[in-house]
Amino acid sequence: MENNFKIELEEGLSAQLQFDKRGGLLPVIVQEKSTGQILMLGYANQEAFDKTLRTQKATFWSTSRQELWTKGETSGNYLKIENIMVDCDQDAIIYQVELMGSGVCHTFDKNGENRKACFYRNYDQEENKLSFIEGME
Repeated sequence: MENNFKIELEEGLSAQLQFDKRGGLLPVIVQEKSTGQILMLGYANQEAFDKTLRTQKATFWSTSRQELWTKGETSGNYLKIENIMVDCDQDAIIYQVELMGSGVCHTFDKNGENRKACFYRNYDQEENKLSFIEGME
């Protein structure tokens, strides 16, 4: 029976998102659909996922504040859902979005604007240090 579930989960077309696997949360990678750029990583519980589907705006569970939040409610930088991808085990998802604003990160660039993406530094493996990605300082 277990094997049939695994086959259906991994190969079937039935949505069986595994919210219970990690204490009710799925990691959500947010990718700008038009460029392929990874913008951020967040988490969604069932309520956040359902709200995302209902509003077509990326909604997450804040692990620091322990509350639901829709990206852009305070900044105006909403993330409009264009596509949702699910991994093989149905325990991680990708929101492919259109960025409705200037950036998703809560940090600011040298011009005082929200950075477009939270991933704005590279890790130097030899030096064990970070460096800014060009144009994202």
